Amino acid sequence: MSTIIDGKKVSLAIREKILSETQLLKAEYGRVPRLDVILVGSDPASQTYVATKAKAAIEMGFEHQDHYLPEETTEEELLSLVKELNEDERVSGILVQLPLPKHISEEKVIHTIDVKKDVDGFTPESTGLLAIGEPCLAPCTPAGIIELLKYYEIPTAGKKVAVLGRSNIVGKPIAMMLMQKGMDATVTVLNSYTPDVREFTLNADIIIAAVGIPFYLRGDMVREGAVVIDVGINRYPDATKKKGYRVVGDCAYDELADKCSYITPVPGGVGPMTITMLMANTLKAFRASVEGR
Repeated sequence: MSTIIDGKKVSLAIREKILSETQLLKAEYGRVPRLDVILVGSDPASQTYVATKAKAAIEMGFEHQDHYLPEETTEEELLSLVKELNEDERVSGILVQLPLPKHISEEKVIHTIDVKKDVDGFTPESTGLLAIGEPCLAPCTPAGIIELLKYYEIPTAGKKVAVLGRSNIVGKPIAMMLMQKGMDATVTVLNSYTPDVREFTLNADIIIAAVGIPFYLRGDMVREGAVVIDVGINRYPDATKKKGYRVVGDCAYDELADKCSYITPVPGGVGPMTITMLMANTLKAFRASVEGR
């Protein structure tokens, strides 16, 4: 049987450290981190995400400010707000909730955020620092995966890792992080044009699935003893559920559970780590600010 990687437990342990450090910094500097989140429009899912982030910030002892903007907000108006928050010394971290309305360029908005306040880790500057192994605010989901591997003492040095998916949010950054000194993995990033995915997954010691396709990784694609990290969060039709669906990952969990040495469940695996690492990034940005780094 696999060891189930409990993201909720790891997340709680990290949050306890963040809260403790925040209290110490407040006593020393008379201030706490502040997270500003911008939401344009009224998408219900985005509203839920923003509320969850606000709740986490409060629990960590942070200040937080949510900026709710109407759907018709212009790109110029949004960029102006981001620039204003860049200049506000009280603001530690800036997060613009995606997706944005179609008339606003996500690329322009992300590029405008000050790299020192880029708690999502999406700006080109943050990506460049990550690529060359310099200190930076790393994307939250990949950072959460690294913390899970460390917590469970899963070795990465010299291990073969197959990353399924090449998104800027998960696939590319987790590949870069695993290649850095200290992690020392040999990483292969697979995409929709890879001719035989099984050729790579069957030889991998660690598989990170981030393709957004329910049950994509099947039992016959994974060797005995492999570690499987499932990043997928997919709504799968299920008439037995009140909402008419259930949340499933990119991996066929039931087919893999008896083969893997470690596996993340969905929900309860990688998911809880993402917002926790957002809080960790906000604290890191605040500490760098007050310490003049």
